[in-house]
Amino acid sequence: MSSILIKNAELITMNKQEEILRGSDIRIKDDLITEIGSGLAPLEGETVIDATGRTIIPGFVQTHIHLCQTLFRGKADDLELMDWLRKRIWPLEAAHDGESLYYSAMLGIGELISSGTTTIVDMETVHHTDYAFQAIAKSGIRALSGKVMMDQKGGDVPAALQEDTAASLQESVDLLEKWNGYDGGRIRYAFSPRFVISCTEPLLTEVRDLSARYGVKVHTHASENQGEIEIVQAMTGMRNIVYLDHIGLANERLILAHCIWLDKEERRILRERGVHVSHCPGSNLKLASGIADTPGLIHEHVSVSLGADGAPCNNNLDMFNEMRLAALIQKPLHGPTAMDAKSVFRMATIGGAKAVGMENEIGSIEVGKKADLAILNLFNFHTFPSFDADPISRIVYSATRADVESTIINGKIVMDRGLLKTVDKDTVLREADRSIQRLLARSPLG
Repeated sequence: MSSILIKNAELITMNKQEEILRGSDIRIKDDLITEIGSGLAPLEGETVIDATGRTIIPGFVQTHIHLCQTLFRGKADDLELMDWLRKRIWPLEAAHDGESLYYSAMLGIGELISSGTTTIVDMETVHHTDYAFQAIAKSGIRALSGKVMMDQKGGDVPAALQEDTAASLQESVDLLEKWNGYDGGRIRYAFSPRFVISCTEPLLTEVRDLSARYGVKVHTHASENQGEIEIVQAMTGMRNIVYLDHIGLANERLILAHCIWLDKEERRILRERGVHVSHCPGSNLKLASGIADTPGLIHEHVSVSLGADGAPCNNNLDMFNEMRLAALIQKPLHGPTAMDAKSVFRMATIGGAKAVGMENEIGSIEVGKKADLAILNLFNFHTFPSFDADPISRIVYSATRADVESTIINGKIVMDRGLLKTVDKDTVLREADRSIQRLLARSPLG
């Protein structure tokens, strides 16, 4: 049994009372938090971390990520969604090989771990998804992931991304049966139809049934862009969320990225069906998609969490950036208190845990929960003075990813004082450059 004792920290617990504990210790045995208190004595052979002057938070849970796109950072700037997809992202995804996908995933995971994210909901591309799962497995990050599904023929989608319906479903099930539950449940599968535009109704209804049969999440995009909504209405005669409800996909297993452009009926469906919304403010701003009414959704008791989306529509995967943006973009629209620091931090931690159905396992620092933690060093110019300062406001409005000192996932130290333990940084950076060079050469963008 491995055992870690973290001593004398400030704990932002995010438990039901949202307690902040100072001068506190945490004992971790294997993958679980087993004790929280003061003056805990080290056990024989126990790893001891002196966290004096440090702040410990629950690891961030990002509910919308595309690891397959990390290699495309800087390759699709200053475009709106549909042009971004058609002109840049789809051609690059079609050019992926297994090795490039592995290093794209590792590049993203290294960034996520370094900035305190411990759990992700990830959508891959059509092919080579097993390589992304291999990267997830090796890195130690907690993930729900799945191959993207795109069986709608024609349009501007490259031939390499146009799937046969039965083959798409079979490959998804094969990946699920191989990876779902890996490492004691650290890796879970999520069916990942790209969005309504890319998928036939037979595929979506089968995904609905498979999700129920296996008890796994469905992760897709909806109502991100007004042009997208117009296409969906032309295809189905309905708005996005209404259509998803019509075919029976709108339920508590569904995680929807974006949900910017919603009408009253769609908001009612989200609330009544228990659908989870992943808010991606950085991506929404950069693609000029719009600003989601997250204060309104939260007021209506819709489950809302946070995600960075992919690197080419955000350019970083940093939850500190997403928290700050999520708070600030609402204030000119709805007033200074519309989205306060605690609400945003809740979305980034326990809110994300609820979205993935793991609120009893992650998202807060409590005895019996998984040891998914980030240790922050807030002793710096940009976070001081600390006297009489609200700790959560310091994290949301002042802290940056550079303040993450160590990251623990599933009871394992995956970054120790800035040194990544499960991702070989030099190799990943070198191979990322080699991989994008190869992809560009074989794509129309080269």
